[in-house]
Amino acid sequence: MNDFINDRKEKLKAFKDRFFKKESNKPIDIPSGLFLKCDECGKAVYEKELETNHNVCPNCDYHFRIGARKRLLLTTDEGSFVSLFDDVTSTNPLDMPGYDTKLQGSKKLTQQPEAFICGKALIESIPCAIGVLDSTFMMGSMGSAVGEKVTRLIEYSIENKLPLIIFSASGGARMQEGILSLMQMAKTSGALYYHNEAKLLYISVMTNPTTGGVAASFASLGDVNIAEKSSLIGFAGARVIKQTIKQDLPPHFQTAQFQLDKGQVDLVISRKDMKKTLATLLALHQGGQHA
Repeated sequence: MNDFINDRKEKLKAFKDRFFKKESNKPIDIPSGLFLKCDECGKAVYEKELETNHNVCPNCDYHFRIGARKRLLLTTDEGSFVSLFDDVTSTNPLDMPGYDTKLQGSKKLTQQPEAFICGKALIESIPCAIGVLDSTFMMGSMGSAVGEKVTRLIEYSIENKLPLIIFSASGGARMQEGILSLMQMAKTSGALYYHNEAKLLYISVMTNPTTGGVAASFASLGDVNIAEKSSLIGFAGARVIKQTIKQDLPPHFQTAQFQLDKGQVDLVISRKDMKKTLATLLALHQGGQHA
């Protein structure tokens, strides 16, 4: 009986070796980054399909975050963007430990000098001044350099009589720069006062997320305030607010649709419709001037 069992085992092993060969020393080559999990519906999304769909989930229409360069490619006419004020970059005025390392890491990760990219461009052949915050660079936080670049872009818009468009994506003021960061809220808001006095159009586009000092300053001061779909917009975080007021918050609190319902924003726009919407607004305001 034992001989019979051993014989069957040997034949089964030979069968497996023949049809299920293993190369134990050879690593399995599985390409990385083929699929991404949607933060909203939880489904796996093919990365190439996501890219061709403007980084929007084809299952639930959730808008993934995108970098500043990708935003400019989707929004401006091909080859029309000319970058300005790239020489303005952050330092470490308060000698905050680890801040220099974080700055260098963000520069390497994004291949950008700062969290804010700005310049002049065309949108459907209409000239404008445009700036974009990048959430990949220290969560798009506003330090002295970001505030200075935003202010210079506003002033450039005034000097050249151009309509102004700013895409916000920020966690707020950059805490590593303390009061110097908070001062940028007043600085950018003050510059927008003169922009309004010059009777020029300012379109603010709030993307995911737009919070803190950015939401409390230039992001909320547009002549037209637009929220991109799937965006979180607010000042303090929902959990902090709930703990402070000791009350439950309304459903969908701080979502783009909630802000539209409450009058904080004028439009909620899908990413695929953003360029067309901006072009329409620019054309309606005759290249950026308003009465």
